[in-house]
Amino acid sequence: MTRIVRVLIIDDSPLVRRILSEGLAKDPNINVCGTASDPYQARDEIIKLRPDVLTLDVEMPKMNGVEFLRKLMPQYPIPVVMVSSLTERGQKTTLEAMAAGAVDFVAKPKDGYLDQMIDELKTKIKIASTANVSHWKHKQYEPTSGVGGVAGVKTAGQILSTRICAIGASTGGTEALREVICGFPRNFIGTVVVQHMPAGFTKMFADRLNGLAQVIVKEAADGDLIYDGRVLIAQGGKQLEVVRSGMGWCVRCFDAPLCCGHRPSVEQMMFSVAKNAGKKAIGAMLTGMGADGANGMKAMRDAGARCIAQDEATCVVFGMPKEAYEKGGAESLVPLPRIAQTLVGLLK
Repeated sequence: MTRIVRVLIIDDSPLVRRILSEGLAKDPNINVCGTASDPYQARDEIIKLRPDVLTLDVEMPKMNGVEFLRKLMPQYPIPVVMVSSLTERGQKTTLEAMAAGAVDFVAKPKDGYLDQMIDELKTKIKIASTANVSHWKHKQYEPTSGVGGVAGVKTAGQILSTRICAIGASTGGTEALREVICGFPRNFIGTVVVQHMPAGFTKMFADRLNGLAQVIVKEAADGDLIYDGRVLIAQGGKQLEVVRSGMGWCVRCFDAPLCCGHRPSVEQMMFSVAKNAGKKAIGAMLTGMGADGANGMKAMRDAGARCIAQDEATCVVFGMPKEAYEKGGAESLVPLPRIAQTLVGLLK
């Protein structure tokens, strides 16, 4: 029997609450059990209704979504899907919300793509209902430095990499990537990352990581060379491949159809790494729903690469790592806190 997901909608706009309620109600597997106009009302409704998932507006009066999450998650860890604006401020706040415990987000539509947004929200609510957010219980909020915190003092040596690290992630991946990339030493091998994220958000995400990590992190641009000490984050809305360039490698960022339902796709990136780097590559598959990248990682492994995946206990969603492991791409399952050091160890 299919499980019915009980959802509480939190938004200060009566119109948005009505649109979301009516849109979600069309799905027989989703029950909008209630709505709230602000975080204070939401707190009471959460205690009374015990929903499975919350949808939460990023920007609200009295208390914004990020502040609410920082208070909520240590007491009542509930999967949350943020409803984000596409403005720069909205993108920044959305990433802060992911750091505060949100599982995923959808961007408010522009140019009338409301049905598409509702369909995406339905899918992400169902994924969120399976997410493991129990580790947020009793967690103390630890502020991190802002975007660009130490980026200004970092310099790239621009030494072409002789090895490549390829990482894929989806649901829950923004914070998993933060932990992994911040665990890399300054001279770690050139790294390419695909995190499922729409256009616009990937640059803000890369800038945020650049302010936290020892390595340089930037949104990938077509033709970027792969250097030691630099991490390239695939652009939202474009596919990324690794190709040979002289004595090293560079990335191609280009318009192309969806692969495994995604653009950028971990699958497409990892197949290119298998083809063009072979045994000179290492890889990691982090938390995420679905199977994007499983066959690509298997191709990497068959080409001689060493690959690992995040273990179930530390995943928000144990989908992509599970598929990569079961298909023989990942040789072992590793807890998130040990992934950076394990990748460093694979180079030895």
